Amino acid sequence: MNKSYTLFISFIVALGGFLLGFDSAVISGAVSGIRTYFEMSDWELGFSVGCVIFGAMVGNISAGPMSDRFGRKSILIVTAMLFTVSALWSAFATTYVTFVVARIIGGIGIGGAILIAPIYIAEIAPPKLRGSLVSLNQLNIVIGISVAYFSNYFLKDLEGESWRWMLGVEAIPAFLYFVALFAVPRSPRWLIQKLNLVEIARKTLVKIGGKDYAQLTIDEIHRGIAKKVSTGTVKDLVSSRMSTIMIIAFGIAFFQQITGINAIFYYAPTIFEQAGGSTDSSFLQAIVVGLTNLVFTLVAIRLIDKLGRKPLLIIGTAVMTIALSMATMAFNNATYDINDETLSSIQNEEVRDAVSELSGNTYHSQKELFAAVTPILSKDQLFSFKRNEVKGFISINATLVLIAILLYVAAFAISLGPVMWTLLSEIFPGHIKGIAISVVGFFNSLVSYTVTQFFPWELTNIGPTMTFAIYAIMALLSLLFVKKYVIETKGKSLEEVEELLIN
Repeated sequence: MNKSYTLFISFIVALGGFLLGFDSAVISGAVSGIRTYFEMSDWELGFSVGCVIFGAMVGNISAGPMSDRFGRKSILIVTAMLFTVSALWSAFATTYVTFVVARIIGGIGIGGAILIAPIYIAEIAPPKLRGSLVSLNQLNIVIGISVAYFSNYFLKDLEGESWRWMLGVEAIPAFLYFVALFAVPRSPRWLIQKLNLVEIARKTLVKIGGKDYAQLTIDEIHRGIAKKVSTGTVKDLVSSRMSTIMIIAFGIAFFQQITGINAIFYYAPTIFEQAGGSTDSSFLQAIVVGLTNLVFTLVAIRLIDKLGRKPLLIIGTAVMTIALSMATMAFNNATYDINDETLSSIQNEEVRDAVSELSGNTYHSQKELFAAVTPILSKDQLFSFKRNEVKGFISINATLVLIAILLYVAAFAISLGPVMWTLLSEIFPGHIKGIAISVVGFFNSLVSYTVTQFFPWELTNIGPTMTFAIYAIMALLSLLFVKKYVIETKGKSLEEVEELLIN
């Protein structure tokens, strides 16, 4: 078995995950700058951050069928081009509309890369290595997230509009990815299933595992083809024989996002500022979040083919529930004190003078504080207070918040993060895999958009306590779902997984 060659091509393909992760996290550092430059409301801010997911939906729903028709490699090359265009356009945007359009273009690249890279790797990887190699995509995602946080930290103090540099620097790795993809062979399974180019596929399979492995794999693919009567359609997804597969796929896709992971990655500095941190410390804490994500993704790659998919999901979702409950408790136990020291943090003199009437009071929730200041502030002043000033009044166990967020990210990184994409690349029958994973990926992006769009509004209107409580409940439900529905695919060939689930 030529592990080095398999690892080489898997790693190049998984670089799409790096761009995906970078693109997802880099916006966290630009939030303040774009909100000021484009004069955004909470809703507009949520949309400008979350609109990338609209593009991802387009990429999700189109990438699978197009990769079935034109090949996995061709679609990955297109995604590299989209990432490059998006990075440059968003960096030079001068209007809100053009900025959103640029973000959506990047989202199309995300939607394609996040689906097709795992499919490609699963199709070229030997069964014993498949889990680890598919997880390389998730590893590159978290490396991209970490690099984005570091990049944001070092670029934040540039004179002028530093957010443009934060967003534009992505064009460099995007172009390198485009070039590197030309060194990758086409998927052997796709070559045989779609074009019947057995000998071309054999050359790649021989490089991966030798002549015996190549012949065994070709025979297995032909047996799988013999069982298929036609190319899969959306109608096939709702057939009774697919019911177990679709329950697992839609369930795991829903819970991966509804527990709030993209709210953490997209708004990490904002969350830490809500806990009373300065701008500098919040950016540094975001870096720690990225590094935690990276370390525990490496742990997942180490364990996914040894411990298995389902055990990792059970452990991860259980710890996520505990961590999110800890964050809820931290914000619930916070107090908001109005005194000379906290009043000095208010930049707007009119707001400071109005709120000073309440000096000496302590409030036990954000909701209680907002109820007190609402009658004495104008609509615009109240909006400014909720968005910019409230963080200066909080007294909270910030260490507990940081530990809770890091624990949550670590638990996600060993479970729902890498395992979901591994499972999706394994459980669908070959003839329907492209369209099936597109539909499920579209649904996953829709849930992600909902979480991302509403998060700024939730922080302002229902407060961080209720926001994290909702995520904690969802994490508990995800644990119950995994225990009841998810099956183990460790060590099985794709054809064996298909037979197990269909029967």
